[in-house]
Amino acid sequence: MRRSFRLAIPTFLSALLVASMLAGGGAATAAGTGMAPYDPTHAGGTVTLVAAAAAGSLDPKINYTAEYWELYQASYDGLLGFKYGDGKSSFEIVPDLATALPVMSNGGKTLTFTLRSGIKFSNGAPLTVADVKASFERIFKVSSPTAGSFYNGIVGADACLKVPATCKLDKGVVVDPKKSSIVINLVAPDETITSKLAVPHAVINPASAPVKDAGTTPIPTTGPYMFKSYDPNKLLVMVRNPYFKEWSHDAQPQGYPAEIDYKFGVTPTAQVTAVENNQANWVYDPIPADRLNEIGTKYASQVHVNSLTAMWYLPMNTNLAPFNNVKARQAVNYAIDRAAMVKIFGGSQLAAPVCSFLPPSFPGHVDYCGYTKGATPDKPAKAWAAPDLALAKSLVKQSGTAGQAVGIVVSDDDVNKQMGVYLQSVLNSIGYKATVKPISGNIQFTYIQNTKNKVQISVSQWYQDYPAASDFLNVLLGCASFTPNSDSSINMAGYCNKPFDAQMQKAMGFGITNPAAGNTLWGQLDQQVMKDAPVAVAFTPKQLDFVSSGTKNYHFSLQYKMFISQLQTK
Repeated sequence: MRRSFRLAIPTFLSALLVASMLAGGGAATAAGTGMAPYDPTHAGGTVTLVAAAAAGSLDPKINYTAEYWELYQASYDGLLGFKYGDGKSSFEIVPDLATALPVMSNGGKTLTFTLRSGIKFSNGAPLTVADVKASFERIFKVSSPTAGSFYNGIVGADACLKVPATCKLDKGVVVDPKKSSIVINLVAPDETITSKLAVPHAVINPASAPVKDAGTTPIPTTGPYMFKSYDPNKLLVMVRNPYFKEWSHDAQPQGYPAEIDYKFGVTPTAQVTAVENNQANWVYDPIPADRLNEIGTKYASQVHVNSLTAMWYLPMNTNLAPFNNVKARQAVNYAIDRAAMVKIFGGSQLAAPVCSFLPPSFPGHVDYCGYTKGATPDKPAKAWAAPDLALAKSLVKQSGTAGQAVGIVVSDDDVNKQMGVYLQSVLNSIGYKATVKPISGNIQFTYIQNTKNKVQISVSQWYQDYPAASDFLNVLLGCASFTPNSDSSINMAGYCNKPFDAQMQKAMGFGITNPAAGNTLWGQLDQQVMKDAPVAVAFTPKQLDFVSSGTKNYHFSLQYKMFISQLQTK
């Protein structure tokens, strides 16, 4: 998932602030625990979130950002969900709209569910198995960004991908209203299918939901909150769903706030002031450097630091000059000073340089770096140490692309713009004529996906959808994730290597029969694809959440970040 970052801190302040936070007990524990029972004495009040910009479409089948996935966990439900819990327990998959985890049969190719009874959408309509079938077909009809990577294994999905408008999954999603049963048939076993059914793109919408991107029009929900109104320039309002009754505390607990307001168009410094004065509960955007001392000294107990499975990276369009030349892409990998980018983000306390595709401690990860001084993709080092500008310049010259113009598309917040300016200087230094093109964070992520916009290189972030190597390699670099002329083409490099695709399918098959062999193959594929260098991976980040003193009951999900519905203001 593309997840925007929270807080970037200059190196000279990072050690002071992190030490203060840890002294104040702000770090989340790694141990897995569930949510405490609901306490109605703390219910009520309004939680106010503040951000400089909205995150695009409100449609859960379309939106692929953390900014709204945090909201979806309190509003929409799938057959399955990720557990409401701290630490590793938030990776646990639990039954949500289904009464239990699926019964697996047919060698893992058939999943059978029973739908819970008595659940209604926020518009009062009862939830039925017809809504379930329509929701899976809607994934393809609206060209959800994961249609071709998450759900292409459903029987009939191939035809839906070719002609989305007429998608029918009559053999892939078979429902029986009398038994309240749903049978999902796959063309092959998929070790990650339950995870894919637990993310927001698989939530159940009413069958009457539009078969196009709903945009700013709210779609009825099943969870404790519904979307009342949405103006991307001003405000998103969530209120209680009057038809919600808690059916599973693990999957969808009752929420505490009476209302959740997300205000847009608030400058970062105004966000900080609002949280310090208890006029807002949480800051979304990076905190300005001139406000950090007061936060590090006066408000340390209000800051929470958490590790993330994520990367900042630079997708390069392999179908456009100069990056349709592998030597040009390799040159960028050698040229970037990952330590400099870490410093821009906040320093070594909050990020670490990497050049492998799979993050450290992730399934399949291998400690290697082929793009550091003294190493090559064929003879990698264990870790990144320093850039090699001389080799980068030589590769640019060999590629015949020297002197070409390169546009760098970044979000228009301060940190992303700094990253863009830094990358501009690097590209210029190795022989290109680079320019930075900052655009609103509200549209940048979809803009850089659409081939119509001819984006050559961009600064982006990727945070896991679920803990499996395929969620990085297959989702971001698989042929099925590349959809020309679409805002939902998550393979922004436009990279399609069919032999590599076949090897990824083999690795995913191993995940069921031999996970160890699968992880070994994923590690090999990681190193293999980076020789082709469709992207340059820069660093892995951590996250800081800054909340007001009047905000209690902070909990952090390794899967979806802060549990907004569990915040207490009373």
